[in-house]
Amino acid sequence: MADIRRRQTLGWGASFLALTMTAMTQDLLAATPTTPATPAELGTTVPGARLVGTGVLRFFGLQVYEARLWAAPGFKPLDYARQPFALELVYDRKLEGEAIAERSIAEMRRVEPFSEDQGRQWLRMMKQAFPDVVAQDRLLGLNDGGGKVVFLHNGRETAAIDDALYARLFFGIWLSEQTSAPALRTSLLGQG
Repeated sequence: MADIRRRQTLGWGASFLALTMTAMTQDLLAATPTTPATPAELGTTVPGARLVGTGVLRFFGLQVYEARLWAAPGFKPLDYARQPFALELVYDRKLEGEAIAERSIAEMRRVEPFSEDQGRQWLRMMKQAFPDVVAQDRLLGLNDGGGKVVFLHNGRETAAIDDALYARLFFGIWLSEQTSAPALRTSLLGQG
């Protein structure tokens, strides 16, 4: 009789342990982030692209967008402008394209000063490049490493510019050491 009870107790214990391990495994799988799919738009601009890093921009605690940096293996952060890569922003809320463009000019000035005339030209181009966005809209900037930048909204090209200074300053908003969001930069570069 004692042997039967001991076997039953061991059986129940093993069953309980198996259920607990299954629940823990399911919790871990649910908590494990999945790697987003490589954007099809990368095509030949960024051959062999992989996700370097991802991070979230918050404003007063509200999530504005998730940023993702896609580049080929061996990407060198200090020389970002002269390498092909893509920066993808997936928005979490509605924003006006004009406000995105104006904020971009202000952030580019943090990286390096430029003339008012140059700023007006770039602002005009960015107002075309950045339409109004809503939650889950994607803006993707492709840098070819030679000064050409192509912008896409949900996979559709909105603008292109061939200007190495613009490329360096625009992507410097996220990737330069002068960024206003150093924690986001660290995450994008896979360093945090």
